[in-house]
Amino acid sequence: MADLEALLNDFADECADLERIVTPLPAADWARPTPAAGWTIAHQIGHLAWTDEVATLAAADDAGFQRLVAEAAPNALTFVDEAAEEASTTPPAELLDRWHRGQQTLTDALRVVPAGSKLPWFGPPMSAASMITARIMETWAHGQDVADALGITRTPTARLRTVAHIGARTRNYAYTVHGKTPPATEFRVELTAPDGTIWPWGPEDAAQRVTGPALDFCLLVTQRRHPDDLAITVVGADAAEWLTLAQAFAGPAGSGRTAGQFA
Repeated sequence: MADLEALLNDFADECADLERIVTPLPAADWARPTPAAGWTIAHQIGHLAWTDEVATLAAADDAGFQRLVAEAAPNALTFVDEAAEEASTTPPAELLDRWHRGQQTLTDALRVVPAGSKLPWFGPPMSAASMITARIMETWAHGQDVADALGITRTPTARLRTVAHIGARTRNYAYTVHGKTPPATEFRVELTAPDGTIWPWGPEDAAQRVTGPALDFCLLVTQRRHPDDLAITVVGADAAEWLTLAQAFAGPAGSGRTAGQFA
């Protein structure tokens, strides 16, 4: 069973790492474009703030969340971008405060979710542990966009295991999003952690395999790097196809990044 308190601490640490990057930025830098088309640094932080608030709604106010889903339905393909656009117009200091307060409110809400409860979401319902796991993944991924916009290389941490876990567990979902039938057999995923240990998923004797640095795998499944630019090794045609489809996030398939974009 996942340790919710440990995950909440990891979420706080992931947010704090990104806060240390954006807090000193002059206001002009918040308008700097990121690799996500049409999104500035302000869009990235605004998106995180808004999504943390929506996750809090899912945890604490089911009826309120369902109203939000109903209101968003006519703009299902654009409402996330619209929320980020609206948030991006907020002065940086106010946006930072909104994001920081939202992190704590979400943490408090998830801490009191009854054991065994499932929270509504835009994809399948999730436990409190799964919800905060998703927030860690998104914070890390959007933080990568911010770091790329600023030319910063971040130091990988053990928190990547959470991102990698989502990436490995969402294999079949990624196929479904692309209208494809998932392979009938499981893959073996073996990733080298920042400390040199191996993080495994899937049967040890699986014929098809994906191996490489955990950082590269996380960049792949969050679509922050093109597969050609990563040190990921595959065995098997199905595993190779998965690298072109993988996504750790809910919703439509993203456009990803182009090969050589960060060379």
